[in-house]
Amino acid sequence: QVQLVESGGGLVQAGGSLRLSCAASTRTFSRYAMGWFRQAPGKNREFVSAIAWNGVTRDNADSVKGRFTITRDIAKNRMYLQMNSLKPEDTAIYYCAAGPRLTDYDGDYDYWGQGTQVTVSS
Repeated sequence: QVQLVESGGGLVQAGGSLRLSCAASTRTFSRYAMGWFRQAPGKNREFVSAIAWNGVTRDNADSVKGRFTITRDIAKNRMYLQMNSLKPEDTAIYYCAAGPRLTDYDGDYDYWGQGTQVTVSS
């Protein structure tokens, strides 16, 4: 069982930056692919970014390419999402997830955090 806890969300002005963190409860975290997803009000959950156990990353969602960067620190059991040049349309609850495969499909991820709210004001 893997427990995930996100942090780092908040309110930021357009153009600003935030860094989200996802802490995993177990060292078996290193065996999993990790992903970030988000869900805006009234919208479906969507893929943002993902990273494999060996640091290989999947292409980010088009909406965040060039602005968001995913990293992970195996020694600290943590994953991060650096978000720059934030836009109001980035406003959403951001979730981290863990699963056996590096995909952009949320159904492939077995473990989820509770989410952290990101609000970008215009």
